[in-house]
Amino acid sequence: MKKKERNLYLSNVDVEEALDLYFRRIDENLHGLNVEKVSVIEAQGRVTASPVFARLSSPNHNASAMDGIAVKAKSTFGASEASPIRLKRNKDFIFIDTGDPIKEPFDAVIMIEDVVEVDEETVEIIKAASPWQDIRPIGEDIVAHEMIVPSHHTIRPVDIGALLSGGILEIEVYAKPRVGIMPTGTEIIEPQESMTEGKIIESNSRVFEGLVKEYGGDPKRYKPVEDDYELLRHQVLEAVEENDMVIINAGSSAGTEDYTVKLIRELGEVLVHGIATRPGKPTILGIVQGKPVMGIPGYPVSAYFVFDTFAKPLIAKYLGQRVPNRPRVEAVVSKRIVSALKHKEYVRMKLGMVDQQLIATPLNRGAGATMSLVRADGILIIPQNSEGVEAGERVQVELLKDIHDIHHTIVSIGSHDLIMDIIGNDMHRQNAAYHLSSAHVGSLGGLMALRRGEAHMAPIHLLDEEHGEYNISFVKKYLGNLDMALIKGVKRIQGFILQKGNPKNIKNFHDLIREDIQFVNRQRGAGTRILVDYKLKESKIDIEAISGYEREMTTHMAVAAAVASGAADVGVGVLSAAKALDLDFIPIGDEDYDFAVPQKYLNNDMIGLFIHVLKSQTLKESLEELGGYKLDHTGEVILIN
Repeated sequence: MKKKERNLYLSNVDVEEALDLYFRRIDENLHGLNVEKVSVIEAQGRVTASPVFARLSSPNHNASAMDGIAVKAKSTFGASEASPIRLKRNKDFIFIDTGDPIKEPFDAVIMIEDVVEVDEETVEIIKAASPWQDIRPIGEDIVAHEMIVPSHHTIRPVDIGALLSGGILEIEVYAKPRVGIMPTGTEIIEPQESMTEGKIIESNSRVFEGLVKEYGGDPKRYKPVEDDYELLRHQVLEAVEENDMVIINAGSSAGTEDYTVKLIRELGEVLVHGIATRPGKPTILGIVQGKPVMGIPGYPVSAYFVFDTFAKPLIAKYLGQRVPNRPRVEAVVSKRIVSALKHKEYVRMKLGMVDQQLIATPLNRGAGATMSLVRADGILIIPQNSEGVEAGERVQVELLKDIHDIHHTIVSIGSHDLIMDIIGNDMHRQNAAYHLSSAHVGSLGGLMALRRGEAHMAPIHLLDEEHGEYNISFVKKYLGNLDMALIKGVKRIQGFILQKGNPKNIKNFHDLIREDIQFVNRQRGAGTRILVDYKLKESKIDIEAISGYEREMTTHMAVAAAVASGAADVGVGVLSAAKALDLDFIPIGDEDYDFAVPQKYLNNDMIGLFIHVLKSQTLKESLEELGGYKLDHTGEVILIN
């Protein structure tokens, strides 16, 4: 290169166009991201390469929810202020602390504040205990085999707690991208060197170094290189060899000693030289040996702007992520939240954009509900001396997740099934901009959420007892004023979930009324609950004769966990839940698990991707592995009303 030869800008490209061009070319050279295993306790800030499923339930035993006494519920029946009951230690009760295991014959806990000690061996109570009162059942927080975190998820401290509680010691994460940082310029010196006229202390590379660490990369900063073409060429080749991407700072402009663009062009390819913005115009975006190499201007403000615009999202790409934001947003609360006057309260919230309105739904507020933090999109702070928030009230929510992600989230409220986690993960894998938020309130609860405009879809499996058909009649009944559609899902095998080996020889619904059988039910409004009631009615069985009929679980996995722990002998749920916990199963019939969706959302790209995933071979293979599903007509759309 002649000494006085000057560079000419190859382009004046719009920032978004430059990003799109550069990243498309980088995608062509990427053949999968590097993955490594790390210890969970060292995983904070790392990004999951695959979904992580719990190995153990938490708690892994039926545990006391408070300090008090463990009792046999039946022995307390009839206790009142007018007629207190006295209990004998080790015969009728034992003292117990929070977290202690509850074992037979005891099946309830009375808090210590409600117990009067008569003497060392006798206590008196004035209120009866109900079965399983103040007991945390096995799997209340985390159920073995359920998803704790999805792929492409940045591990936070609360996630580490959930993973460890679920028995996970190692996880697969994307390897930190190695970022070579190469400061250049004859005029620059290190901070510890003596300052002389014409010299500039080099600081940009240290800023880059810190930002790379902050964004999850592994920086390697090289010593400053003089404006000597051969020295620069040697250093660029070394940096490309040792790193996944390289940042060359300074030398990107049009001066006689600005060699960066010629070096990149000689060693590889220059895609962009010059972007339509100030500061940062002389930016260079290139590829050398299949790796991204950037020429970033030397002025500090320009350097920061270009790094933030191009390097930051590129690091995120290598980590399977996109750049996050942390704004506060206004949202409408979907249900009333009652708060104690004496406390400032932090309520975990689930957020979703429905009809241009951000809907905020409170998650489980229990002190032991670790998963509510894992699932939360934001935090609503209710100040001291406030009684709470009314449904429909507008509030400010502090975001824990990117608002872009929330705006591109399908809000699904309705029946629970393991496939919702699988579909959500497959959607996010195919398009990282889209997410699926699934709240489990039962089929009827999902239809009510659609009626209130709080969801995009409702997974349902509602049996019409009169006609023996599923779902359509219920959509017409509850949403007859709306133009609705039904996206056909899967046929699920429902049946009795039983302890391994079926030790109590349970065969049919008539066995549920036996005195030695403890049943566990689903919540009111759940499709499974409606099926159970239909079968009981068909068999002419009195529900009051079933021990445990009033004990409700909100998911199939929670039912399976109750049976696996011995807290129940039998429950009704899907085959996949029984298989997940290695339990026995007796089929009682197939059901249609479908998705009710307002027709106005059918053209939404997110719903389109949802249907695409439903029809995919990947989902079919996942469901075959789970077992208990049939995919007849899956993904077909039926218009209703």
